[in-house]
Amino acid sequence: MDTLVHWGILGTGGIARAFALALRDTPGACLAAVGSRTLASSTAFVAELGAPAGARACGSYEELVATPDVDIVYIATPHPLHAVNALMALDAGKPVLVEKPFAMSLREAEAVVAKARDKKLFLMEAMWTRFMPALEALKRVVDAGEIGTPTLLQADFGFSAPLDPEHRVNKRALGGGALLDLGIYPLSIASAILVQPADITAQATFGPTGVDLTTVFSLRHPGGALSSCSCSLRAQPVRADGVRLAGERAPGIDVPHGAGGRRALERRRSRPFRIQLHIAMATCTRRWRRAKRCVRVCSNILS
Repeated sequence: MDTLVHWGILGTGGIARAFALALRDTPGACLAAVGSRTLASSTAFVAELGAPAGARACGSYEELVATPDVDIVYIATPHPLHAVNALMALDAGKPVLVEKPFAMSLREAEAVVAKARDKKLFLMEAMWTRFMPALEALKRVVDAGEIGTPTLLQADFGFSAPLDPEHRVNKRALGGGALLDLGIYPLSIASAILVQPADITAQATFGPTGVDLTTVFSLRHPGGALSSCSCSLRAQPVRADGVRLAGERAPGIDVPHGAGGRRALERRRSRPFRIQLHIAMATCTRRWRRAKRCVRVCSNILS
């Protein structure tokens, strides 16, 4: 594979634009093609983003995944299309980066993973929080044993979403609801820090359109640690800190949702540790770089 990784983007919405902008700041990566359900939409996207000369506008998703110049496909279509689009790209022989949520159900997720394994192709969910510098710092503190054995992780994510029943977050057909839109963040962080849970319990309240407005869930991890998580389309988190992890030797480590300024890791025995980092588009660039490295490794192994 050439040192320059050529990306194809499926979709022309807001997250696709954020991705394309991040590619500009990512060494060794460029936008090669954009696919939409209409040629007019992909053409406008390429023009608006000032894509590199030669970037192709495709009038269908099928045309995008069949483009020879595309090394890897980023899927930024509506939630219910993630799995079917991922399968299509994998069938076309393309490595895939799928925007969150990875799929709409366990059955869909298993089918996509099985296809990637069968094709021996790279596949990853674009969960940007996994690449936050703050989370990396948190993992280093935990791995160093500074808080002892982890005992409790608390993570919440919420905001006041539009009440319009036609808005995406309120429509079941578009993968709306608090859990798929927001709950995956605390769930992902809990799994990253404390590994996959052995037991899960959850409760939710539902709105008139059938989507969950608020969901709370608790996880029991191997080793006995617990995670207490919540997500809501009707309420903001109680804590300004999005994540708190407690251990046997410390009351906790706080990781804010997104604080500006220089990195500061405060170590105190009587208070929670505090990690503050500037996180913004840099987190997008980090996950694109990680995907690029993985694609190169897979290419070298299979060549």
